Amino acid sequence: MRKISIFGATGSVGTSTLDLIRRDRDAFEVVALTAFGDVGGLAAAARDCGASIAVIGDEGLYGALKDALQGSGVQAAAGEEALVEAAQAGADWSMAAIVGCAGLRPTMAALKAGGTVALANKESLVSAGALMMEAAAQSGAALLPVDSEHNAIFQCLAGSLLDDVARIILTASGGPFRTCSREEMRGITPAQAVAHPNWSMGAKISVDSATMMNKGLELIEAAHLFPIGLDRIEILVHPQSIIHSMVEYRDRSTLAQLGSPDMRIPIASALAWPERMETPCQPLDLARAGRLDFEAPDPERFPALRLARHAAGQGGAAPAILNAANEVAVAAFLKGAIGFLDIAMIVEDVLNRYSAAAPCRIEDVLEVDARARAMAGQVMERLTA
Repeated sequence: MRKISIFGATGSVGTSTLDLIRRDRDAFEVVALTAFGDVGGLAAAARDCGASIAVIGDEGLYGALKDALQGSGVQAAAGEEALVEAAQAGADWSMAAIVGCAGLRPTMAALKAGGTVALANKESLVSAGALMMEAAAQSGAALLPVDSEHNAIFQCLAGSLLDDVARIILTASGGPFRTCSREEMRGITPAQAVAHPNWSMGAKISVDSATMMNKGLELIEAAHLFPIGLDRIEILVHPQSIIHSMVEYRDRSTLAQLGSPDMRIPIASALAWPERMETPCQPLDLARAGRLDFEAPDPERFPALRLARHAAGQGGAAPAILNAANEVAVAAFLKGAIGFLDIAMIVEDVLNRYSAAAPCRIEDVLEVDARARAMAGQVMERLTA
């Protein structure tokens, strides 16, 4: 029986992971579940799967969580330190799905504890990739990518040598505004931006997909997970989201991983690794799909791609600065404080104004993150004044 912990249990990845676990309860023992503020969802999930520990990130909600778990036998805890302790609670397999830099410390703790870490938290590798990869190497932890694109690459590699890889091709849906002009994008609303054509995702990730920053962040992640050089990692727009990524080998064979756009497929790949497991996902029907389209991305209409590749090339603290500024800008857009096109403009402004030494510790990453967020706030104040 595999011991499981899920960090970010009430988000889309967390709930999908729990769905798979419920379908084979005898194979899994749930050690810890966490969420930031959804007390009801966390308590219900913890009761349902018999978790040992439930941790709410917001310390002010500890009392509410404790009350919600009364009589269940599930231990309640709250706050950042409790998240770190939960990551060290003895799970064999941990899902790192906390959105944003809030997931950095628990993810690092899980890596240092060894075992298997399934990574769905982009910020871990974007902001602290070198530190995370080093921690995994030192502890012997297996780091399995859960993003559909990186999981696809992982499957296509299937134990092959990176020396034999000529190119990695990340596919992108292009988001809901793939064919829109810059002028048409100017008036895009938050409601339009979160309506992804293929995937069911949280609001922040949906906006990142709409700006294509999501693909830029994935480029940075891929550079850490599959170190073949940035110049050999490409992005290709594929609107149907059926081919999730491809690997071209030096003999010019190209392997692609295909599947329905359902996050339970890559989650199951990581959950059962190195084996396979049944899922309730829709089988792929290529005859019904009819066609697969591809096109090159347009960095003029989607400048986030250019900004992310530039930050990846700079390395050091630049990806953390990019990520922090983007999080602030996306949050402001979702609140209606700035326009859709302002997101990339704010990120670029912060990247141009702020530089820092390469982080040596997670605390350094968090300091860079805080300063970049503050600067993004200042840029927005000038923008909206």
